[in-house]
Amino acid sequence: MALAELERDPAGGGLFASPVPPPCRSRPCVLGVDEAGRGPVLGPMVYAVCYCPKEELQELEALGVADSKTLSEAERERRFGLLEAAGGLLGWALQVLPPQHISACMQQRAKYNLNELSHDTAMQLIQHALDNGVQVAEVFVDTVGPAEKYEAKLRGRFPGLEVTVRPKADALFPIVSAASICAKVARDRAVKCWNFTEDLGDDIDRDYGSGYPNDPKTKEWLRRNLQPVFGFPGLVRFSWGTAQELLRHGGVPVTWADEDPSQDPSAPPSVLSYFTRSSPPPLPHRFFQERSLKALAEL
Repeated sequence: MALAELERDPAGGGLFASPVPPPCRSRPCVLGVDEAGRGPVLGPMVYAVCYCPKEELQELEALGVADSKTLSEAERERRFGLLEAAGGLLGWALQVLPPQHISACMQQRAKYNLNELSHDTAMQLIQHALDNGVQVAEVFVDTVGPAEKYEAKLRGRFPGLEVTVRPKADALFPIVSAASICAKVARDRAVKCWNFTEDLGDDIDRDYGSGYPNDPKTKEWLRRNLQPVFGFPGLVRFSWGTAQELLRHGGVPVTWADEDPSQDPSAPPSVLSYFTRSSPPPLPHRFFQERSLKALAEL
């Protein structure tokens, strides 16, 4: 299944999706959007869409979907199994954003914050469903930022769809609750199966705690796994304030020279000073250049 691919390479991120149920290609569908892992300093953020024909919403409610934050991990896994078993009527898609991708986006030169990244990811998933033949008629979204502005943004991007954006939509609309369960289960599995490329020893320390910045166990894990020169393992969002603060106090300080060392004797040496500069070979006489003649040793 799609999540098995995620478990093999959780750090790679990417798009994972179920097959599109045939009824969703021919009947008007509702689609819900939600995410998991927006706040933690560890692990990916996962966006999910879930969709089904409008007349099958009662079937979805009968599965007992609910806001994933109100369910235990075991209960989320059980209900995700029920959603997969209903694959003849219900489909889903996930976009997994790795920690380093999130931090790189937030720290790039052009301003691009977490809200914009979230909005763009949600729109990509809605477009993915449309491109794969899902007859989306209504979209329900758990808001990120002001609901009215987000709703207007989505209506502008998808003028043919009826869009509803609400705070706590995962507790209001079953189709968003289903998306919430898909996103949370995928994130939990990604963190649990994370493949560390860094050398963390034979017995890898996976006692992360919740992954949230205010969790003492998470902070202690960050301290234990801070490498003074190279920073944190790839599981960590290095742009988060908690990570930056620990790196500031536990990492090796770096001094960037603003002045030319030749003008400022106290400045660190330039990187170029470690390389020898070779002079270009002298040009041959014009007589040889005009006739494209070269010395035999150069041929």
